Amino acid sequence: MPDGSDSSTHGINNATHWEEKNITPTRSQFLSSILLLAVLVFAACSPLAAQELVQTAIPSVATNSNLESSATVQAPTANNSTTLYVFAAASLTEAFEGIARSFEASHPGVRVVLNFAGSQQLAQQIIQGSPADVFASANQKQIDAVIADGRIAPDTAQPFAQNQLVVIVPKDNPAQITRLQDLSNADLRLVLAAKEVPVGQYSIEFLDKASQDANFDPAYKAAVLKNVVSYEDNVKAVLSKVGLGEADAGIVYLSDISADNAARILQIEIPKALNVIATYPIAPVQDSANGELAAAFIALVLSAEGQSSLANFGFIPVK
Repeated sequence: MPDGSDSSTHGINNATHWEEKNITPTRSQFLSSILLLAVLVFAACSPLAAQELVQTAIPSVATNSNLESSATVQAPTANNSTTLYVFAAASLTEAFEGIARSFEASHPGVRVVLNFAGSQQLAQQIIQGSPADVFASANQKQIDAVIADGRIAPDTAQPFAQNQLVVIVPKDNPAQITRLQDLSNADLRLVLAAKEVPVGQYSIEFLDKASQDANFDPAYKAAVLKNVVSYEDNVKAVLSKVGLGEADAGIVYLSDISADNAARILQIEIPKALNVIATYPIAPVQDSANGELAAAFIALVLSAEGQSSLANFGFIPVK
């Protein structure tokens, strides 16, 4: 602890200054100087205690300064904000990032934390107790799993968007794939999402439909699946591998074809008769500590603004 020598010297210099000016300090001035000197010395040991001493022993100083008000006024901190946890299917990444920014702008003090992954992964995270307020899934199956666990109340999920499948190939198309039938060509490197992932299950449904269509060989599905070199945990991983040329083809959602991705890949349309329309449900987590905010976020997604944002990213609005 400092010995207070600097403060003592300062006090002595003040007294000397008065003598040089031939000014005799009054008794009250002398006592005030002694008291302030004690405060300065004491402050070196305990600034907090010094403030209390100033406020109690010299009330006029506290009144005439901002000490009292500054002790009670707190600047806003991150601890004063509310965090809303939104779990959303990976295919919703770009659309929900925009919706989240809009929600934060209209709800000062609220921070939206987005957790994107395959819907099956998100459902398991919620079931295992991860803090969550809203769950937006790429299919009803994963919502139902959380309902069965008790963290989402029955009949609270609402459809908010639809999607459809598309086949993608790298921009240079090394395997020369020009039609859906080419997916069954020998030695093709195909990447699909795992069947547990909604888009993976939808891809299997497309192959089932095609195998029953007169324009395809009955063994089409088996031949295509023989070409699969990896099954991914989410649709973004499929998109990434094809875009990087690590696979000759993949099946993703139409909404995944953003302007940036379109520069790296080519699309092969799946006709409506063979395509699968994916319906996305959204629901509040019933043990959420922010029930009103969760309801407000869902309302924004379902609003004209939210539906327009989803449409801009290739989703099919439901309202």
